[in-house]
Amino acid sequence: MSRAREKGPALRDWLSAFRLRTLPLASSAMLVGGGLGFAQHPHATGVFVLSLLTAFLLQILSNLANDYGDTVHGADNADRVGPQRAVQSGRISPMQMKRAIAITAGLALVTGVSLLILALGTTGHWTAFWILLATGLLAIGAAYQYTAGSKPYGYKGLGDVSVFLFFGLVGVIGSAFLYTGLLIQEAVLPACWVGLQSTAVLNLNNLRDHENDRASGKMTIVARLGYRGGVIYHALLVMTSSMLMTAYAMMHSAVWIWAIAIGWTVLSVLQLGRLMQVKQFAAIDPELKKTALATFACALVFFIGHILTGG
Repeated sequence: MSRAREKGPALRDWLSAFRLRTLPLASSAMLVGGGLGFAQHPHATGVFVLSLLTAFLLQILSNLANDYGDTVHGADNADRVGPQRAVQSGRISPMQMKRAIAITAGLALVTGVSLLILALGTTGHWTAFWILLATGLLAIGAAYQYTAGSKPYGYKGLGDVSVFLFFGLVGVIGSAFLYTGLLIQEAVLPACWVGLQSTAVLNLNNLRDHENDRASGKMTIVARLGYRGGVIYHALLVMTSSMLMTAYAMMHSAVWIWAIAIGWTVLSVLQLGRLMQVKQFAAIDPELKKTALATFACALVFFIGHILTGG
């Protein structure tokens, strides 16, 4: 046994497993929900900070569980197109990763409960408190069960539904509720917009790896449809997202909302053209990064715009 192995994984191995580049996307729902709620309650800084921290921990939990689960279930192997994972490469052992998953889940639970107490504990919204706590526990369970569970639902093509719900509807509408104590009707379109964009990021990941996923029994939507069908599905995701933001812009007629709608539409059309011309699936990886960062940029503009205009 080498000295490196005796000392355990290096910090860079854990940072790689955390996949910190995914955190901007994870913050998008909190930024959009915060834009709708924080603008009306600008003193709720603690709620904003804790909501972001909880979202980051849930994303890291999902990343660690995926690293572990895809190795255990065989999707991470020598034929995988994407970056090599920590457990797959042997840099982190399965047992070490399981401990890290448990610790991260515990931290997410602590920050989540603290967020609910801070936002709702003094308002008397105890029914909402328990509903949102149950939803948070579901989110933790979903993050683990996606690929690491004994019957991972990500291997049945249901990951897209989970991402749309938790990164879109629950993330945006739930976070807006924490500021206002109300279910804001106007949050529905932005929530669907973020959910579809986040699903599009997952779909790009699945487009890149669809051949190996199918061979290893991970039957994502793209693995079932094939590459061309997956690109058509991607077009439906991003163009529906664009139409929803356009509808939101028509309702509010703010220049910065139109900038988001038009900018996202142009980027989506250009990306679809590149996806149709892909010769090697590894070329999709840069598109994944661009889409995640574009989603974050749009959410940030949405947040700043609402803050500056008072909602």
